[in-house]
This record gives sequence, C-alpha cells and structure tokens, in this order.
Amino acid sequence: MALNFDLSAEQNILRQSVREFAEKEIKPIARELDANEEFSLELTRKMGEMGLFGIFVSEEYGGSGIDYVSYIIAVEEIARVDGSQAATVAAGNSLGIGPIYYFGNHEQKEQWLPDLCAGKTLAGFGLTEPQAGSDAGGSRTSAVRDGDDWLLNGSKIFITNAACEMTSVVVVQAVTGKKSDGRKEISCFLVPANSPGFTARPMHGKMMWRASNTAELYFDDVRLPASALLGKQGDGFRQMLTTLDGGRLSIGAMGLGGAQGAFEAAVNYSKERKQFGQTIFDFQATQFKIADMATEIEAARTLLYKACWLKDNKRPFGKVAAMAKLYCSEVMGRAADHAVQIHGGYGLMCEYDVERFYRDQKLLTIGEGTSEIQRIVIARHYSD
Repeated sequence: MALNFDLSAEQNILRQSVREFAEKEIKPIARELDANEEFSLELTRKMGEMGLFGIFVSEEYGGSGIDYVSYIIAVEEIARVDGSQAATVAAGNSLGIGPIYYFGNHEQKEQWLPDLCAGKTLAGFGLTEPQAGSDAGGSRTSAVRDGDDWLLNGSKIFITNAACEMTSVVVVQAVTGKKSDGRKEISCFLVPANSPGFTARPMHGKMMWRASNTAELYFDDVRLPASALLGKQGDGFRQMLTTLDGGRLSIGAMGLGGAQGAFEAAVNYSKERKQFGQTIFDFQATQFKIADMATEIEAARTLLYKACWLKDNKRPFGKVAAMAKLYCSEVMGRAADHAVQIHGGYGLMCEYDVERFYRDQKLLTIGEGTSEIQRIVIARHYSD
C-alpha cells in the first residue's frame, strides 16, 4: 500500500517554475547560443539565482537541502528546452558540487560550496584523458609528493564547466602511487582555477552541447598543499565510481527531458502540417511513432524516478542508475529520430529545435559511461 507515484506539491511547483524559466529565458536564445558556440554567463547566473545549483546540498553549506528527485526534475525541465544549459546544471551539480559535498572535509566544503551552490562559481570534474576514457583506471595524470605538498602533472579532456570565467575549482583524479597488488593508486585533488601551471582551454567545433563549456586541461608542476587532497589518499577510484553513479541520474534526466521536448515538438508540428488534405497527425504512420515515443518516455520517467527514490532513501541504486542512464539516453535517440522524421525536410534545418535535439542526444550514449559500459555494469550485478 506504500507504492505512490505522486510527486509532492513542492516538486510540482519546482517543475512548473523551472519549466517557465526555460521557456521564457532559455528557449528564445538557445538556437543563437548553439550557432555561436557561446557559453552564457548570464543564463548560468540566473539558474544559480533560481537555486538550481546545490539542490541536494544541506543548507549548512548554502544548498537547498531537498531531495535528489527534485534535482533530477529540474535537469529534466531544462533539457526539455536545451541540452547545453542542462549540461551546465547537471555537471555543475553531480560532477562539480557532488564530490566536494560527499567526500570533502568541513574546511573544503566551507571554502568552495557556498559560492558553487549560489551559482556564483562553477566546478569541473577532471576524469577523462586523451588515453583514458571508458578505462578510467588508465589515467596517466600523476601527483607526487614534494615535501608536504603535491606536484600535479598531466592532462584531461572533455571536461565540462572547467574553462569559463565562472570556474573556481576542478576536482582532478590522479595517480599517486601503486597498491600492493600492482594496481594504480588513485586519489582526487581540489585544484583552484588560478593555480600556477594549470591551463584550461575551451574546446570548440562540437556537434552537440555547443553552448556548454567544455575544456582541455593541462597540469605542469601544479603545486598543491596537502589540504587539497579530497578525502583519503588512494580513495579516488571509489570517489569516481560513486560520483558517476549520481552523474548517471542527471544524464538520464537529460535524456528524459530531451525526449519529452522532441516528442512535444513532433506532436505540435504534426497537427499543423498538412499533406493530402489532412494533418499528418491523422496518418496512422505518424500516430504509431507518437504512440511509441509517449510509451517509452513514460517508462523512462518511471525507471529514472525509481533510481532517484532509491538514492534518496539510502538504498543501493547503482544498478538501477545504470539502467536509467542507458534507457533514457537511448529513448531520446529514438524520440529525436522520430521527431526529425515527422518534420521531414524541415527537421534537418537549424531553425527547428528537433535538429538540435537530434545532435545533442548523441553525447548521452557516450558521456559518463558509454551505453556499452552501462550494459557491462548492469550485467555484473547478475554475475554471481
């Protein structure tokens, strides 16, 4: 009898307020920002003023102190309009704020979280390297002791929110030694954006998320104090896996929101476009596509919200998070494909939003663990 699919009044109010913001503030300029590959400081600050950063962080450190389902709803509603702005919020929370909040000590939290939660600054998560993508354990970036300090050397690539005016800190995974079994010892460090020897370069020419900030990072003898170590030495791999579990939920939310946006655009267009004396909505071929989209979106939302509910209730959620990330990202692919097909030739033109949805979707099956990696993660839960 405890099963309940109703959202709370507060969650419904949040959904409505974020939807109104996305329609009013983001949608009118999303196409232009995408065309110009322009990261919007103004929109990011407005999203911060709305409280969209640090939703799940306690009020003690400047967050809203509410549940993960609410955070995912916020990402979903922004992604319904624009993947780039959703990426800024998702990465800013799950990958930037999350590791500091969950693994940082009190002093680190006090130093970084208030401005991050207020949307005054942004944090990145330096994991992927030119030679280490799905194989995160193949990381070559290293940190070695130099007296009481650490010297950090190496590079990272495809790092969101790490090379803009608002970036204040990057959480960086580095090799700090070898374990007794010969495997690499991995640790994470908090690297201030203004650290000598640290260079962050924005990446351009992306197919998707063209209005989000993506960076290449270079570390050349970056000197870090002992206090920059996040958690315990050697705990970085566990921190990374835990961070990605939460990040998968936000990627799932981007897939769900994007699928919803593509679906609504397809329905609206099909009711306006006429062929052979009737709207194309009236053709059974179109109705079948719309029915398939609606059914998969409903299933995706149920799976994603269940994963968030498990996390909020401190239950194991890694398997369901991987399922949700896998399914939601691939559902958006099918929804965007159907939406473009329903739009016909117009769906290939930049002035129609479905063209952007079609491009933005592809990252979701690659970032934060490819679809192939998600299937491995899921299957391993059944290996015993």
